Amino acid sequence: MATRTDRFISAAVRAARRAKQWSLVAAREADRLLEEARKRVESEDRRRRLKQTLTKTGRVLRAAGRAALVAAVAAGIAAARAERRSRTLPQGRGR
Repeated sequence: MATRTDRFISAAVRAARRAKQWSLVAAREADRLLEEARKRVESEDRRRRLKQTLTKTGRVLRAAGRAALVAAVAAGIAAARAERRSRTLPQGRGR
């Protein structure tokens, strides 16, 4: 028959083995959770960068649209001036 000390030691060894198994399971779970968190952060970061890029593109397109409007107005003014000049007779002629 095992002595009290032997039973105590064997119970401690069993508990240590069980604790080791659970610690390995916990470590695997922690690694899995860490990987999932990394993926989520990368996806949120990617989404944030995409949103910034789209915002910047929108600003550039708005500026380009304004520049196109200004150019169109300037071209219209220049065309009107050129047309007005061509209609009037040069001075000295026609008298």
